[in-house]
Amino acid sequence: MAQEPSSPGGSLGVKAVDEVQAMIQKSLELPKVKHLRQRMAEAGCAVKDNFFRAVVCQGRKGMAYFAPGHGIFVCSNHVRFQDEVNQLIIHELIHAYDDCRAVNLHWNNCAHQACSEIRAGHLSGDCHFMRELLRGHFKLRGHEPECIRRRVLLSLFSNPNCVGSAAKDSMEDVWDICYNDTQPFDKAP
Repeated sequence: MAQEPSSPGGSLGVKAVDEVQAMIQKSLELPKVKHLRQRMAEAGCAVKDNFFRAVVCQGRKGMAYFAPGHGIFVCSNHVRFQDEVNQLIIHELIHAYDDCRAVNLHWNNCAHQACSEIRAGHLSGDCHFMRELLRGHFKLRGHEPECIRRRVLLSLFSNPNCVGSAAKDSMEDVWDICYNDTQPFDKAP
């Protein structure tokens, strides 16, 4: 789960672990991040600054991940910009918040993971119109739910328990309740 920082090997465009750790520290000053951390503390899950770590990720496709009981890890060899780190911290904090507030959340359960991914995609701004344009998706109307569905499925496909149609079926089964659950915000930001 937790990976020790190592040298990125000097690859072109790769940030050093300490550079990304400094970017994470900047992210912790964002109002949305402060709000999420405050709400987690109120729910009994206070997270200190060392909950967030930059690491070199070997064999991982994602740019960051939440590991229950260990924290949030940002892959220094996969990120380049402060805005990416900001977005990743917010997205992963929503997973951490879900893990904190849920009594029986099981990350290997497709429906549970789908729900948290739907919420993280919707509440973090991952699918903001400009982000979608930068990814090469030019749909004007209905882009946000379509983007969230696409990104949820990508995440679920990495779960060995979500093979075949299980990923899509799980996502569709929980879509309405999870998309409309905006906690810890009053409404989707």
